[in-house]
Amino acid sequence: MKKIFLGVMMVFLSLAFLPLQSKAATTEEPSSLPAPKPAESAEAKTLMIRLDEIKATDKSKLNSEEKKDLRKEVKSIKHNLKAIGNGVYLSGAAVILIVVLLIVLL
Repeated sequence: MKKIFLGVMMVFLSLAFLPLQSKAATTEEPSSLPAPKPAESAEAKTLMIRLDEIKATDKSKLNSEEKKDLRKEVKSIKHNLKAIGNGVYLSGAAVILIVVLLIVLL
């Protein structure tokens, strides 16, 4: 009797937790926000071209010193691209602090 009861419970539990495909499939709807564009200056374009060249190179033939130089160059290029963007970047902690201050003051 216990074995039958245990078997029936296992069947019900396995059916209850069986992952079924639902109709709530995720479909991406177009966003009303424009896609962020990189800076369109000539300097930014040359930096992007250099990044593409670095990504296309075969790094298996390079020694460790050359790979290190490439990593440093990529970091500096990305830093320069962020500086060219002239955007204001706020960290998560700064946003939370601003919200808390607004709540307290208002």
